Amino acid sequence: MPSTTTACWPDKMARSPPFSPHFLTALMPVSDPIMLIESHFHAPWWARNPHLQTILPKWLRRAPARFVAERFELVDGDFVDLAWSGDISQNARPLMVLFHGLEGSIHSHYAKGLFAHLQRQGDEAVLMHFRGCSGEPNRLLQAYHSGAIEDAQALIAELGRRFPGKPLIAIGYSLGGNMLVNLLARACPRELQAAVVISAPLRLDSCADRVNQGFSRVYQSYLLRTMRDNLQSKIRHQAEAGKRWQPQQVQQIATLRDFDEQVTAPLHGFASADHYYQRCSGLGLLARIPIPTLVIHAADDPFMTEAVIPRPEQISPMVRYELSRRGGHVGFLHGTPWRPRFWLEERISQWVKEQTQGASR
Repeated sequence: MPSTTTACWPDKMARSPPFSPHFLTALMPVSDPIMLIESHFHAPWWARNPHLQTILPKWLRRAPARFVAERFELVDGDFVDLAWSGDISQNARPLMVLFHGLEGSIHSHYAKGLFAHLQRQGDEAVLMHFRGCSGEPNRLLQAYHSGAIEDAQALIAELGRRFPGKPLIAIGYSLGGNMLVNLLARACPRELQAAVVISAPLRLDSCADRVNQGFSRVYQSYLLRTMRDNLQSKIRHQAEAGKRWQPQQVQQIATLRDFDEQVTAPLHGFASADHYYQRCSGLGLLARIPIPTLVIHAADDPFMTEAVIPRPEQISPMVRYELSRRGGHVGFLHGTPWRPRFWLEERISQWVKEQTQGASR
Protein backbone atom coordinates (compact mmCIF):
# COMPACT_ATOMS: atom_id res chain seq x y z
CA MET A 1 0.00 0.00 0.00
CA PRO A 2 1.14 3.56 -0.56
CA SER A 3 3.63 5.20 1.78
CA THR A 4 1.27 8.14 2.22
CA THR A 5 0.30 9.76 5.51
CA THR A 6 -3.26 9.42 6.74
CA ALA A 7 -3.53 12.80 8.42
CA CYS A 8 -6.08 14.51 6.18
CA TRP A 9 -8.42 12.54 3.96
CA PRO A 10 -10.84 14.60 1.86
CA ASP A 11 -14.12 15.00 3.74
CA LYS A 12 -16.06 14.16 0.59
CA MET A 13 -14.41 10.74 0.40
CA ALA A 14 -15.15 10.04 4.06
CA ARG A 15 -18.82 10.98 3.76
CA SER A 16 -19.77 9.55 0.38
CA PRO A 17 -20.39 5.79 0.32
CA PRO A 18 -19.78 4.08 -3.03
CA PHE A 19 -23.18 2.34 -2.90
CA SER A 20 -26.73 3.19 -1.98
CA PRO A 21 -27.69 2.72 1.71
CA HIS A 22 -30.05 -0.12 0.84
CA PHE A 23 -27.62 -1.96 -1.41
CA LEU A 24 -26.47 -4.56 1.12
CA THR A 25 -29.96 -5.22 2.42
CA ALA A 26 -31.24 -5.85 -1.09
CA LEU A 27 -28.44 -8.29 -1.80
CA MET A 28 -28.75 -10.42 1.31
CA PRO A 29 -32.11 -12.13 1.82
CA VAL A 30 -31.81 -14.09 5.03
CA SER A 31 -33.62 -17.16 3.73
CA ASP A 32 -31.60 -17.47 0.50
CA PRO A 33 -29.90 -20.89 0.41
CA ILE A 34 -26.94 -19.47 -1.53
CA MET A 35 -24.30 -18.27 0.90
CA LEU A 36 -24.28 -14.51 0.24
CA ILE A 37 -24.45 -13.10 3.75
CA GLU A 38 -23.55 -10.04 5.75
CA SER A 39 -20.14 -10.28 7.39
CA HIS A 40 -19.72 -10.14 11.16
CA PHE A 41 -16.98 -7.54 10.69
CA HIS A 42 -17.80 -4.05 11.97
CA ALA A 43 -15.37 -1.18 11.56
CA PRO A 44 -14.53 0.69 14.79
CA TRP A 45 -15.38 4.36 15.21
CA TRP A 46 -11.78 5.43 14.63
CA ALA A 47 -11.34 3.51 11.34
CA ARG A 48 -14.58 3.81 9.42
CA ASN A 49 -13.04 5.58 6.43
CA PRO A 50 -12.17 3.11 3.63
CA HIS A 51 -8.77 4.71 3.07
CA LEU A 52 -7.86 4.42 6.74
CA GLN A 53 -8.87 0.77 6.61
CA THR A 54 -6.73 0.27 3.50
CA ILE A 55 -3.58 2.11 4.58
CA LEU A 56 -3.39 1.89 8.39
CA PRO A 57 -2.61 -1.85 8.53
CA LYS A 58 0.65 -1.23 6.68
CA TRP A 59 1.81 1.23 9.32
CA LEU A 60 0.58 -0.85 12.25
CA ARG A 61 2.54 -3.92 11.13
CA ARG A 62 6.14 -2.77 11.50
CA ALA A 63 7.76 -6.07 12.45
CA PRO A 64 9.59 -7.79 9.58
CA ALA A 65 8.35 -11.10 8.26
CA ARG A 66 10.03 -14.28 9.51
CA PHE A 67 10.31 -16.88 6.78
CA VAL A 68 12.49 -19.47 5.09
CA ALA A 69 13.14 -18.84 1.38
CA GLU A 70 13.16 -21.43 -1.40
CA ARG A 71 13.51 -21.09 -5.16
CA PHE A 72 10.99 -23.23 -7.01
CA GLU A 73 12.05 -24.01 -10.57
CA LEU A 74 9.37 -24.09 -13.27
CA VAL A 75 9.24 -26.33 -16.32
CA ASP A 76 9.59 -23.39 -18.75
CA GLY A 77 12.98 -22.44 -17.30
CA ASP A 78 11.72 -19.65 -15.07
CA PHE A 79 11.25 -19.68 -11.30
CA VAL A 80 9.07 -18.42 -8.49
CA ASP A 81 10.38 -17.78 -4.99
CA LEU A 82 8.62 -19.31 -2.02
CA ALA A 83 8.45 -18.06 1.57
CA TRP A 84 7.86 -20.74 4.21
CA SER A 85 6.66 -20.06 7.74
CA GLY A 86 9.23 -22.58 9.02
CA ASP A 87 9.82 -26.31 8.89
CA ILE A 88 6.73 -28.10 7.61
CA SER A 89 5.58 -31.29 9.31
CA GLN A 90 4.49 -34.47 7.55
CA ASN A 91 1.41 -34.83 9.75
CA ALA A 92 -2.19 -33.96 8.85
CA ARG A 93 -1.98 -30.38 10.08
CA PRO A 94 -3.25 -28.07 7.28
CA LEU A 95 -0.81 -26.09 5.15
CA MET A 96 -1.95 -22.63 4.04
CA VAL A 97 -0.82 -21.66 0.52
CA LEU A 98 -0.83 -17.88 0.04
CA PHE A 99 -1.03 -15.83 -3.16
CA HIS A 100 -0.35 -12.10 -2.81
CA GLY A 101 -1.81 -9.11 -4.61
CA LEU A 102 -0.55 -6.91 -7.45
CA GLU A 103 3.15 -6.14 -6.88
CA GLY A 104 2.90 -7.72 -3.42
CA SER A 105 5.28 -10.05 -1.59
CA ILE A 106 5.91 -11.72 1.76
CA HIS A 107 6.63 -8.21 3.03
CA SER A 108 3.09 -6.99 2.25
CA HIS A 109 1.30 -6.20 5.50
CA TYR A 110 -1.41 -8.83 5.04
CA ALA A 111 1.09 -11.60 4.21
CA LYS A 112 3.52 -10.99 7.04
CA GLY A 113 0.58 -10.39 9.38
CA LEU A 114 -0.99 -13.75 8.58
CA PHE A 115 2.40 -15.46 8.78
CA ALA A 116 3.01 -14.02 12.25
CA HIS A 117 -0.50 -15.00 13.35
CA LEU A 118 -0.07 -18.58 12.09
CA GLN A 119 3.41 -18.89 13.60
CA ARG A 120 2.05 -17.86 17.01
CA GLN A 121 -0.56 -20.61 16.72
CA GLY A 122 1.92 -23.22 15.54
CA ASP A 123 0.27 -23.39 12.11
CA GLU A 124 2.05 -23.78 8.78
CA ALA A 125 2.09 -21.71 5.58
CA VAL A 126 3.91 -21.03 2.35
CA LEU A 127 3.61 -17.96 0.13
CA MET A 128 4.27 -18.13 -3.61
CA HIS A 129 5.71 -14.94 -5.07
CA PHE A 130 4.44 -14.30 -8.55
CA ARG A 131 7.16 -14.03 -11.17
CA GLY A 132 9.40 -11.05 -10.53
CA CYS A 133 7.81 -10.13 -7.19
CA SER A 134 10.38 -11.54 -4.75
CA GLY A 135 12.94 -8.78 -5.25
CA GLU A 136 14.81 -10.52 -8.08
CA PRO A 137 13.72 -10.26 -11.74
CA ASN A 138 12.48 -13.50 -13.25
CA ARG A 139 14.40 -14.99 -16.16
CA LEU A 140 11.75 -14.87 -18.87
CA LEU A 141 9.91 -11.98 -20.46
CA GLN A 142 6.64 -13.52 -19.27
CA ALA A 143 5.36 -12.01 -16.02
CA TYR A 144 2.11 -12.70 -14.12
CA HIS A 145 -1.49 -11.56 -14.34
CA SER A 146 -4.92 -12.06 -12.78
CA GLY A 147 -5.71 -15.19 -14.74
CA ALA A 148 -2.30 -16.89 -14.89
CA ILE A 149 -2.92 -20.13 -12.99
CA GLU A 150 -0.10 -22.36 -14.28
CA ASP A 151 2.51 -21.49 -11.64
CA ALA A 152 0.01 -22.01 -8.82
CA GLN A 153 -0.96 -25.35 -10.34
CA ALA A 154 2.68 -26.43 -10.45
CA LEU A 155 3.28 -25.42 -6.84
CA ILE A 156 0.18 -27.11 -5.47
CA ALA A 157 1.02 -30.32 -7.33
CA GLU A 158 4.53 -30.20 -5.86
CA LEU A 159 3.15 -29.63 -2.36
CA GLY A 160 0.91 -32.66 -2.83
CA ARG A 161 3.97 -34.74 -3.68
CA ARG A 162 6.04 -33.43 -0.77
CA PHE A 163 3.28 -33.65 1.83
CA PRO A 164 0.90 -36.45 0.83
CA GLY A 165 -2.28 -36.48 2.85
CA LYS A 166 -1.72 -32.98 4.23
CA PRO A 167 -4.76 -30.68 3.79
CA LEU A 168 -3.90 -27.71 1.57
CA ILE A 169 -5.85 -24.47 2.00
CA ALA A 170 -5.33 -21.81 -0.69
CA ILE A 171 -5.61 -18.14 0.32
CA GLY A 172 -5.61 -15.38 -2.30
CA TYR A 173 -5.47 -11.64 -1.69
CA SER A 174 -6.63 -9.05 -4.22
CA LEU A 175 -5.14 -9.99 -7.63
CA GLY A 176 -4.08 -13.29 -6.07
CA GLY A 177 -7.69 -13.83 -5.06
CA ASN A 178 -8.95 -13.33 -8.60
CA MET A 179 -6.25 -15.69 -9.86
CA LEU A 180 -7.35 -18.23 -7.26
CA VAL A 181 -10.98 -18.03 -8.42
CA ASN A 182 -9.76 -18.77 -11.95
CA LEU A 183 -7.77 -21.74 -10.66
CA LEU A 184 -10.63 -23.16 -8.61
CA ALA A 185 -13.19 -22.80 -11.40
CA ARG A 186 -11.09 -23.80 -14.39
CA ALA A 187 -8.78 -26.50 -13.04
CA CYS A 188 -9.25 -27.05 -9.31
CA PRO A 189 -6.30 -29.09 -8.01
CA ARG A 190 -7.40 -32.29 -6.31
CA GLU A 191 -4.90 -31.54 -3.52
CA LEU A 192 -6.86 -28.48 -2.34
CA GLN A 193 -9.35 -28.96 0.46
CA ALA A 194 -10.66 -25.40 0.78
CA ALA A 195 -9.90 -21.80 -0.17
CA VAL A 196 -10.21 -18.19 0.98
CA VAL A 197 -10.51 -15.23 -1.42
CA ILE A 198 -10.04 -11.71 -0.03
CA SER A 199 -10.78 -8.33 -1.64
CA ALA A 200 -10.58 -9.79 -5.14
CA PRO A 201 -11.11 -7.59 -8.24
CA LEU A 202 -13.62 -9.97 -9.78
CA ARG A 203 -14.52 -7.45 -12.51
CA LEU A 204 -11.14 -6.31 -13.78
CA ASP A 205 -12.55 -3.69 -16.14
CA SER A 206 -14.53 -1.82 -13.50
CA CYS A 207 -11.62 -2.02 -11.06
CA ALA A 208 -9.20 -0.57 -13.61
CA ASP A 209 -11.59 2.34 -14.07
CA ARG A 210 -12.25 2.77 -10.32
CA VAL A 211 -8.58 3.24 -9.38
CA ASN A 212 -8.39 6.07 -11.89
CA GLN A 213 -10.95 8.10 -9.94
CA GLY A 214 -10.69 10.36 -6.90
CA PHE A 215 -8.30 9.51 -4.09
CA SER A 216 -7.92 5.97 -5.46
CA ARG A 217 -5.52 7.41 -8.02
CA VAL A 218 -2.98 7.47 -5.17
CA TYR A 219 -3.05 3.66 -5.08
CA GLN A 220 -2.82 3.49 -8.86
CA SER A 221 0.20 5.79 -8.88
CA TYR A 222 1.96 3.70 -6.24
CA LEU A 223 1.38 0.43 -8.08
CA LEU A 224 2.31 1.87 -11.47
CA ARG A 225 5.60 3.16 -10.14
CA THR A 226 6.77 -0.31 -9.18
CA MET A 227 5.31 -1.88 -12.34
CA ARG A 228 7.12 0.61 -14.57
CA ASP A 229 10.36 0.19 -12.63
CA ASN A 230 10.21 -3.60 -13.00
CA LEU A 231 9.57 -3.31 -16.72
CA GLN A 232 12.41 -0.81 -17.15
CA SER A 233 14.71 -3.31 -15.44
CA LYS A 234 13.67 -5.97 -17.94
CA ILE A 235 14.32 -3.58 -20.82
CA ARG A 236 17.86 -3.03 -19.54
CA HIS A 237 18.64 -6.70 -19.00
CA GLN A 238 16.59 -8.60 -21.59
CA ALA A 239 17.09 -7.93 -25.29
CA GLU A 240 13.59 -9.13 -26.16
CA ALA A 241 12.04 -6.62 -23.76
CA GLY A 242 14.10 -3.85 -25.35
CA LYS A 243 12.67 -4.76 -28.73
CA ARG A 244 9.08 -4.56 -27.47
CA TRP A 245 9.13 -1.37 -25.41
CA GLN A 246 11.13 1.84 -25.27
CA PRO A 247 12.01 3.35 -21.85
CA GLN A 248 10.26 6.62 -22.70
CA GLN A 249 7.12 4.74 -23.75
CA VAL A 250 7.04 2.91 -20.42
CA GLN A 251 7.44 6.10 -18.40
CA GLN A 252 4.44 7.61 -20.17
CA ILE A 253 2.09 4.84 -19.04
CA ALA A 254 -0.27 6.71 -16.73
CA THR A 255 -3.01 4.26 -15.72
CA LEU A 256 -3.35 0.58 -14.91
CA ARG A 257 -5.60 0.19 -17.94
CA ASP A 258 -2.87 1.69 -20.14
CA PHE A 259 -0.33 -0.73 -18.65
CA ASP A 260 -2.61 -3.67 -19.33
CA GLU A 261 -3.24 -2.44 -22.88
CA GLN A 262 0.42 -1.90 -23.71
CA VAL A 263 2.12 -4.58 -21.60
CA THR A 264 0.00 -7.20 -19.84
CA ALA A 265 -2.32 -8.04 -22.74
CA PRO A 266 0.20 -8.36 -25.61
CA LEU A 267 2.77 -10.06 -23.39
CA HIS A 268 0.35 -12.83 -22.41
CA GLY A 269 -1.54 -13.42 -25.64
CA PHE A 270 -4.57 -11.16 -25.22
CA ALA A 271 -5.77 -8.90 -28.03
CA SER A 272 -6.34 -5.92 -25.74
CA ALA A 273 -6.84 -4.90 -22.13
CA ASP A 274 -10.59 -5.43 -22.52
CA HIS A 275 -9.98 -8.91 -23.90
CA TYR A 276 -7.74 -9.68 -20.90
CA TYR A 277 -10.33 -8.33 -18.47
CA GLN A 278 -13.14 -10.31 -20.10
CA ARG A 279 -11.20 -13.58 -20.12
CA CYS A 280 -9.73 -13.36 -16.61
CA SER A 281 -12.36 -11.66 -14.43
CA GLY A 282 -13.47 -14.11 -11.76
CA LEU A 283 -17.04 -12.91 -11.24
CA GLY A 284 -18.57 -15.25 -13.80
CA LEU A 285 -16.57 -18.19 -12.45
CA LEU A 286 -17.83 -18.21 -8.85
CA ALA A 287 -20.66 -20.57 -9.80
CA ARG A 288 -18.14 -23.19 -10.95
CA ILE A 289 -16.08 -23.44 -7.75
CA PRO A 290 -16.22 -27.08 -6.54
CA ILE A 291 -14.65 -26.90 -3.05
CA PRO A 292 -15.55 -24.98 0.14
CA THR A 293 -14.48 -21.39 -0.44
CA LEU A 294 -14.83 -18.31 1.75
CA VAL A 295 -14.98 -14.99 -0.13
CA ILE A 296 -14.50 -11.83 1.94
CA HIS A 297 -15.26 -8.39 0.50
CA ALA A 298 -15.98 -4.88 1.80
CA ALA A 299 -18.56 -2.76 0.00
CA ASP A 300 -16.42 0.37 0.51
CA ASP A 301 -13.28 -1.13 -1.08
CA PRO A 302 -11.64 1.91 -2.78
CA PHE A 303 -10.23 -0.28 -5.55
CA MET A 304 -13.65 -1.45 -6.72
CA THR A 305 -17.29 -0.72 -7.48
CA GLU A 306 -20.41 -2.74 -6.76
CA ALA A 307 -19.87 -4.43 -10.15
CA VAL A 308 -17.56 -6.94 -8.42
CA ILE A 309 -20.30 -8.14 -6.06
CA PRO A 310 -22.14 -11.19 -7.42
CA ARG A 311 -25.84 -11.80 -7.47
CA PRO A 312 -26.89 -14.81 -5.37
CA GLU A 313 -27.49 -16.94 -8.46
CA GLN A 314 -23.87 -16.35 -9.57
CA ILE A 315 -22.46 -18.15 -6.53
CA SER A 316 -21.71 -21.85 -6.20
CA PRO A 317 -23.34 -23.64 -3.24
CA MET A 318 -19.75 -24.36 -2.16
CA VAL A 319 -19.01 -20.64 -1.77
CA ARG A 320 -19.70 -18.60 1.34
CA TYR A 321 -19.59 -14.94 0.29
CA GLU A 322 -19.26 -12.57 3.26
CA LEU A 323 -19.93 -8.93 2.47
CA SER A 324 -19.30 -6.14 4.98
CA ARG A 325 -20.29 -2.50 4.72
CA ARG A 326 -16.79 -1.35 5.62
CA GLY A 327 -13.28 -2.75 5.64
CA GLY A 328 -11.47 -1.07 2.75
CA HIS A 329 -9.09 -3.05 0.56
CA VAL A 330 -7.51 -5.96 2.48
CA GLY A 331 -8.04 -3.92 5.64
CA PHE A 332 -10.69 -5.12 8.12
CA LEU A 333 -9.06 -3.41 11.06
CA HIS A 334 -10.90 -3.42 14.41
CA GLY A 335 -10.17 -3.19 18.12
CA THR A 336 -9.09 0.08 19.73
CA PRO A 337 -6.61 2.74 18.54
CA TRP A 338 -4.17 1.71 21.29
CA ARG A 339 -4.72 -2.01 20.71
CA PRO A 340 -5.78 -2.60 17.09
CA ARG A 341 -6.72 -6.08 15.93
CA PHE A 342 -6.68 -7.65 12.51
CA TRP A 343 -10.00 -9.34 11.86
CA LEU A 344 -8.89 -11.02 8.61
CA GLU A 345 -6.36 -13.18 10.40
CA GLU A 346 -8.92 -14.21 12.99
CA ARG A 347 -11.56 -15.01 10.36
CA ILE A 348 -9.17 -16.98 8.16
CA SER A 349 -8.00 -19.09 11.10
CA GLN A 350 -11.58 -19.75 12.15
CA TRP A 351 -12.58 -20.80 8.63
CA VAL A 352 -9.58 -23.09 8.21
CA LYS A 353 -10.34 -24.75 11.54
CA GLU A 354 -13.95 -25.31 10.47
CA GLN A 355 -12.85 -26.92 7.21
CA THR A 356 -10.18 -29.15 8.75
CA GLN A 357 -11.80 -30.37 11.95
CA GLY A 358 -10.42 -33.85 11.37
CA ALA A 359 -6.83 -32.70 10.93
CA SER A 360 -4.56 -34.04 13.64
CA ARG A 361 -2.26 -31.84 15.64
